[in-house]
Amino acid sequence: MKKSLAACIAGLLSITLSSPAAAYLDPGTGSIILQGALAAIAGAIVVLKLYWMRLKSFISSLFTGSKGTRANLDSENETNADSKD
Repeated sequence: MKKSLAACIAGLLSITLSSPAAAYLDPGTGSIILQGALAAIAGAIVVLKLYWMRLKSFISSLFTGSKGTRANLDSENETNADSKD
């Protein structure tokens, strides 16, 4: 506890007492930052697409109880397939 408090105080002091840096960000750096932001957005879209059914069933189970779970959807599909035969 005391070590983490000391580390936080040391970090805050180093941030507040540091002198300003004469740094230059060229257009290449801005391009890399933009590329990273776009990659993060694209990654989030892919993850959302991959887990869409799980997310959808989870949200529907929150509002409807257990009707929207994946296991119930699968069992309903099997029942419908059996009744068609």
